[in-house]
Amino acid sequence: MPRFSANISMMFTEHNLLDRFTAAAAAGFGAAEIQFPYNIPAADLRAAKQDAGLEIAVINISAGDLATGGPGLAAMPGREDDFKHAVDQACEYGAALNPENMNILAGWPPLDQFARAQCLDVLSGNAALAAEALSGLGIRVTVEAVNCRDRPGYLLTTTDQALAAIDAAGHANLGIEYDIYHMQIMEGDLIHTITANMDRIGHIQFADTPGRHEPGTGEINFPFLFEAIDDAGWQGWLGAEYVPSGRTEDGLDWLRPYI
Repeated sequence: MPRFSANISMMFTEHNLLDRFTAAAAAGFGAAEIQFPYNIPAADLRAAKQDAGLEIAVINISAGDLATGGPGLAAMPGREDDFKHAVDQACEYGAALNPENMNILAGWPPLDQFARAQCLDVLSGNAALAAEALSGLGIRVTVEAVNCRDRPGYLLTTTDQALAAIDAAGHANLGIEYDIYHMQIMEGDLIHTITANMDRIGHIQFADTPGRHEPGTGEINFPFLFEAIDDAGWQGWLGAEYVPSGRTEDGLDWLRPYI
């Protein structure tokens, strides 16, 4: 039976963030994921997680100015020290929250200023650094590909590019975060790609397309897809990372068959 986590940075926003843990648990989710939790003390997040009885599926390592339109840290030449500080912070939050994965966002370094190969070298070095630092906590590090329609200029936009990035880093504690929404836009062929690379996928996220809303609002046949992923032996969480089309709790018909 598939296991589902809720991205509480995007879902249950009717509640303040710490209350979203309880709301997600009450809705039937077994885990939460948070994009960037670093403006809330780790102890407060740990208490909310424990009170709700949830696990943590994934947290992003801080990407610096990426959220405000900047290039981010992970692949940006000259920002290696900033990324190391982000990894130190990730270790602090990882020790408190014990997530299964911590994810690196490659960002969009300006390729009119730096060669793509140079940015990929920076990314692989930073990924190896994070993988080593978090391995001692038993936390896997992932790297994610993102569609270039929503995020023009993003460095990694296909599964093969994400796999090549972790290959270049060469650390056993690395995998990819496979986002069904992004990869449906970029390449389709979801079931084949997931099953062919399952041993290299650390976490799976999903949203329907177009719109990035809940399953059933777009073109993806999620019951078929979830069954195929489960039949292929996926043991991790399936992360609901979508923008609810209304009140979160009113759009969870897709989840009920799995509770």
